[in-house]
Amino acid sequence: MSETGRGAPARSATADREVVISQVIEAPRELVFEAFTEVRHLSRWWGPEGFTTTTRSFEFRVGGEWDFVMHGPDGTDYQEWITWTQIVPPEGIVLLHGEYRGDPNAFESFLAFAPEGASTRVEMRTVFPTKELRDEAVEKYHAIEGGRQTLGNLAAYVTEIVRKGVEG
Repeated sequence: MSETGRGAPARSATADREVVISQVIEAPRELVFEAFTEVRHLSRWWGPEGFTTTTRSFEFRVGGEWDFVMHGPDGTDYQEWITWTQIVPPEGIVLLHGEYRGDPNAFESFLAFAPEGASTRVEMRTVFPTKELRDEAVEKYHAIEGGRQTLGNLAAYVTEIVRKGVEG
């Protein structure tokens, strides 16, 4: 950790606008990365517990877009839109996520896939445009718990693929 001149840890300029979630997944990094980048996988695990996803269009490339609807367990539909701004297989992805193209409240997510022995650590750092939007996402939309559940769903999904591969 970097230090300031007084010996206190340096604070990120965006810390009050961030949510950081990580999870170790018992699967190779390439498989975890693939599960995040191919629509046939994403529709199987994306979103918090109880949510399903319908993809309208998907193009995984820098500048490509994923237009989709998340269906909540209560029947509420959430229009979502993602564009990828950086892709470094299998190390990381940077994306912009909003409700629609040009959404002024869209947030940026930095996803890092780091090998940890035979497992992979996924770290998702999300930076919101303002502290208020971050606080709203956390308080109203339960972004931290939802992010943990989403990474948990990813872990369960790829762990099952690995288990079936070993058995089959």
